[in-house]
Amino acid sequence: MKSKTAAGCVTLVVVLCMLAGCSIGSGLLTPAKSGLPSSDKTQHIKPFTVTLRHTQVKDQDRLRLRILEDVAAKLEEKVPGLKVELEGIEDKVNRFEKLPAEMAAGNPPKIFDLFGGADTRKYVKARRLLDLTPILEELGLQSKFSSLDEFTVDGHVYGLPTASFVEGVFYNKRIFRGLGVSVPQTWQELLDIASKAKEAGITPFAYASSDAWAINMMLNTLWVRTAGPESVEGFVDGSRKWTDPDVLDGFRRFELLVDKEYLQSGSLGRKYAQQHQTFRSGEAAMLFDGSWANASLLDPEQSRIMDDIGFFSFPSAGGKGDDLINGSHSNGYGFSSNLNDREYKAIVEFIKIMYSDEIQKRQLKESGILPAMKLTDMTGIHPIIGVLLEASKNKTFPAFDSIVQAKVRETLETSMQELLGRRLTAEQVLQRMQRVQEEANQELRRLP
Repeated sequence: MKSKTAAGCVTLVVVLCMLAGCSIGSGLLTPAKSGLPSSDKTQHIKPFTVTLRHTQVKDQDRLRLRILEDVAAKLEEKVPGLKVELEGIEDKVNRFEKLPAEMAAGNPPKIFDLFGGADTRKYVKARRLLDLTPILEELGLQSKFSSLDEFTVDGHVYGLPTASFVEGVFYNKRIFRGLGVSVPQTWQELLDIASKAKEAGITPFAYASSDAWAINMMLNTLWVRTAGPESVEGFVDGSRKWTDPDVLDGFRRFELLVDKEYLQSGSLGRKYAQQHQTFRSGEAAMLFDGSWANASLLDPEQSRIMDDIGFFSFPSAGGKGDDLINGSHSNGYGFSSNLNDREYKAIVEFIKIMYSDEIQKRQLKESGILPAMKLTDMTGIHPIIGVLLEASKNKTFPAFDSIVQAKVRETLETSMQELLGRRLTAEQVLQRMQRVQEEANQELRRLP
């Protein structure tokens, strides 16, 4: 009687389970997969968040931010349970304040804006960066980048550039035609154009120096023109001095632009974005800047001179670096070495999306930013981009701040603000720079 009752109970359970959409397997009663709605299939996936730190926070960066938002949305679609938290921080604050503090504490974001060169080497030494070499091999991407040199340490890749850049002179073609001048080939021709613009009541160079880093773009090119690119490495290894005559030559040329009032008046009270505003409104003949300025200059909602923009490499100064252009692939993304399996998979998927032909082409077409990767389809691109890409094929040198110590960079920024305010001469700036460089080199030698 008991056995019949038990058998009947099992039969009843099986029938009820079948009616309820259950299955029996391995001695367990489980929900039948075929009977679940699609929404229920993922309801038990544990959500997780990955922070993506970017620096697209200024008005002129809004087109690039829009692309990054689309990348984040695609990433969430590809990775079940993932929520991407976009965290925007001003570039200098991220690079020189927030990220170094996070790296020291061992808690950087999972994805973050990273500068190549000295920054990358420092964080690799601290073991904070994910080695991307196996991921690039898995995805077959390594050969598709124009250059990974600034993110490579001991043969391993620890960051991926988001774009390439060159620095030089944007100019207003309409103003040049009105002045009866053409693209200058020499330093003296550049001075002649600046003089004519000033006489005509036109600002020769749009310029802003409240953001001190912006001062040193043109200056960096000037002293490399006169002293050669090896001068910067020489400052750090002690084989060259800031006070060397050929370095002083470049600084004196910059000082001449200040004395002649060829740089926009009141520059010490102007933020970097304001030099873009001056140039794209048609008030200035020239603007020395990086190719990333295209995000602002080619924005139809902001620029009045889209069809009149030209670009030329800084003219010859008769020195050791005349055939070079400041260009590099130093701005990119790094990734925390502290990842769980799901975060690692999200990183791989981010790289697949961000460094695809589609996104690199969008970045170039929509915001004018030169790609970090080799593209073959250039249809629909603004003509000035072709000029910039051609310029990037020249021999390049890296920005000085990717090589010298932070203390040296900071001293040059504040000292040049004093030069612009007529409180220091070029000679006094370089004497100070050499003292600080020697102190920084001694500290470097004391490091383990």
